[in-house]
Amino acid sequence: MKLQPVDVVADISGTDFQQQYFQPLKPLVIQNLSRKWPALQKWNWDYFNELIGWHKVALYNNVKSDAYTPINKADDYKTFGEYIEMIRKGPAGWRIFLFNIFEHAPQLIDDFNWPEHLMQGFVKKYPMLFIGGEGSITHMHFDIDLSHILHTQFMGRKRVLLFPFEEQHKLYRKPFEVLSLADFSNYYKGNGIPDYEAFPALKQAKGYEVILEHGDTLFMPTGYWHHMEYLDSGFAMSLRALQPSLLGKAKGVWNLFGMRTIDTVMKKTAPKPWYNWKLERIYQNAAPYVQQQLKFSQS
Repeated sequence: MKLQPVDVVADISGTDFQQQYFQPLKPLVIQNLSRKWPALQKWNWDYFNELIGWHKVALYNNVKSDAYTPINKADDYKTFGEYIEMIRKGPAGWRIFLFNIFEHAPQLIDDFNWPEHLMQGFVKKYPMLFIGGEGSITHMHFDIDLSHILHTQFMGRKRVLLFPFEEQHKLYRKPFEVLSLADFSNYYKGNGIPDYEAFPALKQAKGYEVILEHGDTLFMPTGYWHHMEYLDSGFAMSLRALQPSLLGKAKGVWNLFGMRTIDTVMKKTAPKPWYNWKLERIYQNAAPYVQQQLKFSQS
């Protein structure tokens, strides 16, 4: 993989953000966007436990989904309070994602501001919380609705690997899914991961890498592939904004209601043929980049 650091700024004007990052679809970390939010100091494990510790939540482990597992199928359930106590004790490869805590504690909405000076189209009904224990992993994927994301880290550190959407075939995207066939777990430690022998086109993939600290906000443009690893137990909030163009919105709707429906039906009715067809397409799509890598290595 060919990685470069994500640009980091303390602050940025709306004009500069639009011209330098939003329109070119380039990721950015903004350090001070959340500095004046009450949430930055107010939100912590004890506060959340007090508000919604009784609520049962779906948990997800670090096992990468196989060909036949339904998307977003939970691996376990606990109350929010039980989960918090578990991840407080040390490394715990369990996470919560797409959790709309604001439905259960609407007063939290008052603890942050929508940064509409940067971009418009925020889906204000669905700010989402993402929580993980130390060592938990969000495997390589892109968001199915193709929204622009502002992802603010409130506690702990998180290592993030990012790739533009057009790198999809170098990343071995599964057809009719938003997931990569390759496993990037602990990629920064080496030890043969990612597996370049099984996935040689990965060597050609061009992307970004960053570690998010307390208060950092990451701008992830529409369609960006991302892989996240929790270096500490922590949580973050994502604010989503729809693409301004009708075509962009239509692609998101197709992914949600067309692509996903077809994949779900085929997994239920013809799982093995569907999986075998996908594998064939994955490697066909990656083949041109493998050839490029071979030519490069021989030159």
